[in-house]
Amino acid sequence: MSIEELRLEGICPTCYNFKHGGVYPKLGNKLLYEDELLMCFFESRPRSKGHTIILVKEHYQDMSYLSDEICSKVYLFSKMMMNILKEVLKAERIYLCTMCDGEPNHFHLQLIPRYSGTKIGSTNFVNERQSYIENLEIINAIKNKLNIINNL
Repeated sequence: MSIEELRLEGICPTCYNFKHGGVYPKLGNKLLYEDELLMCFFESRPRSKGHTIILVKEHYQDMSYLSDEICSKVYLFSKMMMNILKEVLKAERIYLCTMCDGEPNHFHLQLIPRYSGTKIGSTNFVNERQSYIENLEIINAIKNKLNIINNL
């Protein structure tokens, strides 16, 4: 089934992909981090270089459904990723947003870098999508920083 067909049937495409595979393309090197709670990866069609998704594996419609413990872990991880992205990508700011709209929705956060000299503000959330350009140097730098922090 396609993503649109699943949505029309009221089936969460993300959950379907976890159970059956095949709805979303393989992440490959885009996958930056994964544990039992979440996945963190580069967006396949970024709005900015370094656009990152933090996805809670279990299905929650939006943040209001998260337990305090899960919410705390997700947002502390997000803060850590924002700092790593700012450092590695030399971004001026990292915007954090979630757009849990439509049915069915699977809660996730988006980290969208803004660079010096680019327009400030919420219009960055709707910038035209770009092609993903893989940069293994950046990927490895981010993964190394995550490994160092996780091993402390």
